[in-house]
Amino acid sequence: MKLERATIAEMLLDRLGDVHPGTRTRDRDWTWDETVRESAARGALATSLRQDGPFHIGVLLENVPEFLFWLGGAALNGATIVGINPTRRGAELEAELRYVDCQLIVTDAEGMEKLRGLDLGLAEDRFVLVDDPSYADRVAEHAVAEPAMDPAIDDSSLFLLLFTSGTTGMSKAVRCSQGRLARLAYANTVKYGHVREDVDYCCMPLFHGNALMALWAPALANGATVCLPEARKFSASGFLPDVKFFGATFFTYVGKALSYLMATPEQPGDIDNSLVRGFGTEASPEDKAEFVRRFGAELFEGYGSSEGAGSVKLDPEAPAGALGRPAHDEIAVVDPDTLVECARAKLDEHGRVLNPDEAIGEMIDKGGAKRFEGYYKNEQAIADRIKHGWYWTGDLGYIDEDGFIYFAGRKGDWIRVDGENTSALMIERIVRRHPKVIATGVYAVPDPRSGDQVMAAIEVSDLTDFDPEEFAGFLAVQGDLGTKSAPRFVRVSTNLPVTGSNKVLKRELQAQLWRCDEPVYRWEGRGAPEYVLMSDEDKRELEAQFVASGRQRFLDV
Repeated sequence: MKLERATIAEMLLDRLGDVHPGTRTRDRDWTWDETVRESAARGALATSLRQDGPFHIGVLLENVPEFLFWLGGAALNGATIVGINPTRRGAELEAELRYVDCQLIVTDAEGMEKLRGLDLGLAEDRFVLVDDPSYADRVAEHAVAEPAMDPAIDDSSLFLLLFTSGTTGMSKAVRCSQGRLARLAYANTVKYGHVREDVDYCCMPLFHGNALMALWAPALANGATVCLPEARKFSASGFLPDVKFFGATFFTYVGKALSYLMATPEQPGDIDNSLVRGFGTEASPEDKAEFVRRFGAELFEGYGSSEGAGSVKLDPEAPAGALGRPAHDEIAVVDPDTLVECARAKLDEHGRVLNPDEAIGEMIDKGGAKRFEGYYKNEQAIADRIKHGWYWTGDLGYIDEDGFIYFAGRKGDWIRVDGENTSALMIERIVRRHPKVIATGVYAVPDPRSGDQVMAAIEVSDLTDFDPEEFAGFLAVQGDLGTKSAPRFVRVSTNLPVTGSNKVLKRELQAQLWRCDEPVYRWEGRGAPEYVLMSDEDKRELEAQFVASGRQRFLDV
């Protein structure tokens, strides 16, 4: 690999003259040289449209070449790309876009329909439609003979505003400079073995840090090939055909996407593919093991966020479910109230934490404050992350007696039942073992008298195929499911709501409680669970208990 560059713009210019494939779709290929020149033309077009104020360009596109070209163009011309989540709608979408001060939005006819009627404070000429008949001519008019970078660009230049996924609250826009993304490109190259010969299959959304930090930036650093899915986004049925068409060697994932993939029917030729490895987060140990058996590629399960990375170093001796080891001595798990490091977790033969109240805490980086670049126009959110000079991840974790670190869910996933804490993530991993469960979200719902109860929303392919008695029996024999952790409510769905990065949208499910049109089963009786379908009358009687106990306010979660 060449001398490490300080900015994404310099990394792009290193690719001029490079005839190795840079961008591929099913229909067309671009060399890296062509990719850079296409990028420079978009950058010049953006500069011609620039107005006073932050040079922020919103991009509302699926995974198409234009997204990559606008990323490159912004890097060369000093603009900031705001990736817009195509699953957002209405007032929520309007509020996000006004918050980040976009002066230009790049989209297509499909995206424009989502924006129509929103008050974004932008005139009609502030929208660039990449499928408009005149678009190709506009790009051609701004072709650059010798691509160059704006002289004002340095490693501190703001390159990305990345919306957090918003699974448990409203999204915030994470600042990511050119320098930070360049450093991640080189660090992830070493960590996950990226090489120039890689063919990187980009099926995770380009508006999210997963695709940009773990795939696109390392591919740029090494001159590897970036391939885009035929469906323009993740497709479980299209995954293997795309991999075989492109000869893909690497991909990224999130847990739910992997679970969708593993729910597809196994075929005799699945193992006959070119994949070597993949990187992702929050997949169940069972899905990971099944993927390796079925497709033959190694999976690196990591930990990170749009705000920060580098908390974990891989260790081939790590037990199933562990992330690895703390990357350095400043990574710790602490009690947020006492600021004292938590005790080491004692694990039983199933890997269940026997001392959760003492061992599970918030994962922090005592030196991470200097690496966190903050949120855009949100000082309170920054203050929540940086306290006592430490960077607080907002995620739960624990370290076992052998020094391995584990992710235990988001801070909002901590559920307190009968005075005992339990992790929603741990329950999700157990529920996901059921062969008919495609995806799940576990979250706290209020108890009519005190504390929380556990509710699980599960996604299955066919509602009529769900057997509550069989499901209860399955849970009863899971040796690592604690008595306080078994879901008291089970919502059954064929289409759970998800974020644009395919994470189950638990805040939406949690707000609905049991008030939904989908079947909800409630644990009844004592001892072994027995799930009974709730009627409308059952739901009214349950809510009457809240009124009788003076806890009606907890119904508005």
